[in-house]
Amino acid sequence: MPGLRKRSVNLVGHATSLALEPEFWAVLEDAAAARGQSLAALIQSVDRERSERPLASACRVFALEHVTQLALSPRPPPVID
Repeated sequence: MPGLRKRSVNLVGHATSLALEPEFWAVLEDAAAARGQSLAALIQSVDRERSERPLASACRVFALEHVTQLALSPRPPPVID
Protein backbone atom coordinates (compact mmCIF):
# COMPACT_ATOMS: atom_id res chain seq x y z
CA MET A 1 0.00 0.00 0.00
CA PRO A 2 1.38 3.43 -0.88
CA GLY A 3 2.20 5.86 1.91
CA LEU A 4 0.23 8.80 3.13
CA ARG A 5 -0.74 11.57 0.76
CA LYS A 6 -0.85 15.04 2.26
CA ARG A 7 -3.28 17.74 1.14
CA SER A 8 -3.96 21.25 2.35
CA VAL A 9 -7.51 22.23 3.28
CA ASN A 10 -9.03 25.44 4.54
CA LEU A 11 -11.01 24.96 7.75
CA VAL A 12 -12.82 27.88 9.33
CA GLY A 13 -10.54 30.39 7.67
CA HIS A 14 -7.21 28.73 8.36
CA ALA A 15 -5.15 26.34 6.26
CA THR A 16 -4.26 22.95 7.64
CA SER A 17 -2.76 19.85 6.13
CA LEU A 18 -4.29 16.42 6.28
CA ALA A 19 -2.41 13.19 5.57
CA LEU A 20 -4.40 10.11 4.55
CA GLU A 21 -3.80 6.99 2.53
CA PRO A 22 -4.77 7.35 -1.16
CA GLU A 23 -7.59 4.83 -0.69
CA PHE A 24 -9.24 7.07 1.92
CA TRP A 25 -8.84 10.13 -0.31
CA ALA A 26 -10.60 8.20 -3.10
CA VAL A 27 -13.56 7.32 -0.85
CA LEU A 28 -13.83 10.90 0.40
CA GLU A 29 -13.81 12.21 -3.17
CA ASP A 30 -16.56 9.75 -4.13
CA ALA A 31 -18.61 10.70 -1.08
CA ALA A 32 -18.26 14.40 -1.87
CA ALA A 33 -19.34 13.80 -5.47
CA ALA A 34 -22.32 11.72 -4.32
CA ARG A 35 -23.40 14.61 -2.08
CA GLY A 36 -22.82 17.19 -4.80
CA GLN A 37 -20.23 19.06 -2.80
CA SER A 38 -16.53 19.75 -2.99
CA LEU A 39 -13.99 17.68 -1.13
CA ALA A 40 -13.19 20.74 1.00
CA ALA A 41 -16.86 21.15 1.96
CA LEU A 42 -17.08 17.47 2.92
CA ILE A 43 -13.97 17.72 5.10
CA GLN A 44 -15.35 20.87 6.73
CA SER A 45 -18.50 18.90 7.56
CA VAL A 46 -16.45 16.05 9.04
CA ASP A 47 -14.45 18.62 11.03
CA ARG A 48 -17.60 20.15 12.53
CA GLU A 49 -18.89 16.74 13.66
CA ARG A 50 -15.67 15.16 14.95
CA SER A 51 -15.65 16.36 18.60
CA GLU A 52 -12.31 15.37 20.18
CA ARG A 53 -11.21 12.89 17.49
CA PRO A 54 -8.24 13.97 15.33
CA LEU A 55 -9.33 15.14 11.88
CA ALA A 56 -7.48 12.39 10.00
CA SER A 57 -9.12 9.74 12.18
CA ALA A 58 -12.53 11.34 11.74
CA CYS A 59 -12.06 11.31 7.95
CA ARG A 60 -11.12 7.62 8.03
CA VAL A 61 -14.16 6.78 10.16
CA PHE A 62 -16.39 8.81 7.83
CA ALA A 63 -14.96 6.93 4.83
CA LEU A 64 -15.57 3.58 6.55
CA GLU A 65 -19.14 4.56 7.37
CA HIS A 66 -19.68 5.73 3.78
CA VAL A 67 -18.54 2.46 2.18
CA THR A 68 -20.44 0.45 4.80
CA GLN A 69 -23.61 2.37 3.97
CA LEU A 70 -23.05 1.74 0.26
CA ALA A 71 -22.54 -1.97 0.89
CA LEU A 72 -25.72 -2.23 2.96
CA SER A 73 -27.95 -0.14 0.72
CA PRO A 74 -30.42 -2.05 -1.45
CA ARG A 75 -29.36 -2.42 -5.03
CA PRO A 76 -31.67 -2.77 -7.99
CA PRO A 77 -31.79 -6.26 -9.48
CA PRO A 78 -29.52 -6.83 -12.47
CA VAL A 79 -31.01 -6.36 -15.92
CA ILE A 80 -31.24 -9.64 -17.78
CA ASP A 81 -31.52 -9.45 -21.55
